[in-house]
Amino acid sequence: MPADPVYAPIEAPSQGRRVLSVSELTRGVRFTLERQYASVWVEGEISNLKDHSSGHTYFTLKDAEAQLACVLFARERVQVAFELEEGRQVLCHGRLSVYPARGQYQLYVDRIEPKGLGALQARFLRLRAKLEAEGLFAEERKRPLPPLPGTIGIVTSIDGAALRDILTVLERRHAEVRVIVRPVPVQGETAAPAIAEAIEDLGRHGEAEVLIVGRGGGSLEDLWAFNEEIVARAIAASPVPVISAVGHEIDYTISDFVADLRAPTPSAAAELVLPERAALLAELTELSRRSLAALRGALEDRAETLRRVRASAVLKDPLAAFAPMRQRLDELWRALGSDWRSAQALRAERLASRMARLETLGPLSTLRRGFSVTRRTDGRLVRSAADVKPGETVETVLADGVLSGRVEKIIMNRKGE
Repeated sequence: MPADPVYAPIEAPSQGRRVLSVSELTRGVRFTLERQYASVWVEGEISNLKDHSSGHTYFTLKDAEAQLACVLFARERVQVAFELEEGRQVLCHGRLSVYPARGQYQLYVDRIEPKGLGALQARFLRLRAKLEAEGLFAEERKRPLPPLPGTIGIVTSIDGAALRDILTVLERRHAEVRVIVRPVPVQGETAAPAIAEAIEDLGRHGEAEVLIVGRGGGSLEDLWAFNEEIVARAIAASPVPVISAVGHEIDYTISDFVADLRAPTPSAAAELVLPERAALLAELTELSRRSLAALRGALEDRAETLRRVRASAVLKDPLAAFAPMRQRLDELWRALGSDWRSAQALRAERLASRMARLETLGPLSTLRRGFSVTRRTDGRLVRSAADVKPGETVETVLADGVLSGRVEKIIMNRKGE
């Protein structure tokens, strides 16, 4: 018989060896993942989709080679604007962590978008910033709508509900209005060029007084034709006002910003472009009433004025009305003559005073007081004894004449020595 096996005792861990518990290791991995991948975008295909009664959604994000467990909590789930379904390609944003109970790493999703939405959103923001910088969204370039257009142009799909809604409202409000419909595709690669061409043609045709451009609701991808630059520039260049009526009230496109007016829905566009017949009739009635009342009041005022004129003495003696005016004219004429004579006397008095001052301060007055002026024969004034030499001829100017003589001797005072 074989001998009983001999079991060697397990050696105790050495002093330098560190042993982690499963919880400790899991916490360490979790800390590392959350620090390294606190905010990350992941692209993949939805599978194993499960909605829990709590409102949380659990699914797997996968590609051809790997898969990742994901959790979308209820507070983020209600913000998802599209239907989550198996096999749909999506972009998920969130943080990577570990679910300790199963030792499984998973993505805690806080935002989810259909694949391609991020790129479209980036294109939307870039074009919006570009056109806004060019001034295409400026309020001062927006034009008012015609108050009661006779012809309305519509650019939309011939098969869409938007056209039916617009025509229904226009028919109800004004059956007589003329409508020009330019059918175009409203989604797909050919939509944007077709929409732009239709806007240009209707503007060039010249019959439509206002244009409605739009379509019914849809996803961002469905509405994308109205975010294209070619459509935005066609709206901006339109010679007639344009109403943008794209999607539902929550949908905004580049066309909405460029258009002269944005309508929340196609039906609302028809309501904005044409006032309701009953409201117009009521307004006309009120205007007529106010006009008649104003005319009646004006006639009564004129009649009262005429009665006062007839009762006055003016009609008996028309020239009597001018008597006070003639008297006032005489008074003004006399006052003007008196004022003119006073002004002339004051000016003469001021002139005489200034002439007297000039005479007093002038050089002749100085000479009359006994002063004289010495000058050389060339006319230069002698201001100092040093200006002449003995034997030189000088002239002395007095008040009543000129003395001519020769310098015999020059005596300098101490200051001039």
